[in-house]
Amino acid sequence: MKKFLTYGFLLCLVLLPDISLAQLEIKPAIGINFTDFSDDPASGETSAKVGWQIGGTVLMGDKLYGEGGIFWTYKSNEYNSDDDQITFNTEISGIRIPAIIGYYLLKKEATLIGLRAFGGASVLIVTTVDAFELTKDDFNSANWGVFLGAGLDISMFFVDLKYEWSLTDVSSVSTFDVGKSRSIFINAGVSLSL
Repeated sequence: MKKFLTYGFLLCLVLLPDISLAQLEIKPAIGINFTDFSDDPASGETSAKVGWQIGGTVLMGDKLYGEGGIFWTYKSNEYNSDDDQITFNTEISGIRIPAIIGYYLLKKEATLIGLRAFGGASVLIVTTVDAFELTKDDFNSANWGVFLGAGLDISMFFVDLKYEWSLTDVSSVSTFDVGKSRSIFINAGVSLSL
């Protein structure tokens, strides 16, 4: 994780050489997410349920920008056994840290409307798990992922939509092998320029 943060910081320094003149925004946000798994367990199937996140990011740059943040994230998924005898929710909570590189396709200064495209990487540090007879030890403690997304700015308000693919398996036990997670995140908030 230290390497990930170090490389992200160095990338921001390379892409944003004049930090003193760069635009700086603080962006508190709340949102919802939907998480599905790439595989179903051998004895049943899973389906996405609504989760949520709250936190914020700091954006630095102008047309090309870097953005980093931290969110408290709750993800939920429902499991149903093949014989419908066992049904439970897999609820995973943790701290999600995204690192983003983005580009303004349309700046909001002239029209009060902005359009952004972005991509990046994130890590979800799992803090709690509630999943029937499974415990936190049955899940990987850090879930790494990559994502692509788009954002719409209207005056000081924004909405972001991103799709994330995990690079690591969700669980660490064969009894609940669901592969990797795939998540849709929708965030809304305000941009506070400094």
